[in-house]
Amino acid sequence: MQPPDEQPVRVTILSRPYVLRAAGDSRETERVAASVDELMLNIASRSPNADSTQIAVLACLHLADKLRQLETELIRIKERVDRKSEEFAGMIEQLIASAREG
Repeated sequence: MQPPDEQPVRVTILSRPYVLRAAGDSRETERVAASVDELMLNIASRSPNADSTQIAVLACLHLADKLRQLETELIRIKERVDRKSEEFAGMIEQLIASAREG
């Protein structure tokens, strides 16, 4: 029995039908599945002798690499935000100190 907020979503990936359980917006699940299908079809067109398992592994490697790049970028953004927050906190402290003196 599936939780009440999950609903079945029918998608096709690499010419195979799947029924997925989607929590939340089923259209988002369909968009993700379409993106995976597009990636796998692209890989299949460039590797005509690859079977579906090999194509799936290559797709996973591609997505894992993309995820790692995004995680690295997120870390850099967080570090920049932290530095700016410290700078702003220092500026605010200076303004408060100046206001008290004046």
